[in-house]
Amino acid sequence: MEQTLEAPRIEGPGTGHGGAWRVIVRNDDHNTFEHVARTLARFIPGVSLDRGMEIANVIHSSGQAIVYTGHQELAEHYWEQLKDAGLTMAPLEQG
Repeated sequence: MEQTLEAPRIEGPGTGHGGAWRVIVRNDDHNTFEHVARTLARFIPGVSLDRGMEIANVIHSSGQAIVYTGHQELAEHYWEQLKDAGLTMAPLEQG
């Protein structure tokens, strides 16, 4: 059974364009736990290094994790930052 960890919602319900957007990081064979954790802590509001390590563990064990849910423009921004930092990203999903 695939487990997906969802980070806390930053925006309130009903914000965004037609529903919340999800930023999903996928597991890969080239990023270390530390790099994933530090990248999440650097770019995703409210994610500490410890929380980043927890999310990195979920990504490793489940294959992916939702790291942000919220407004489309912010989701696109965070998605680009994580991708540019070398994380393996799933396409943005609208919820």
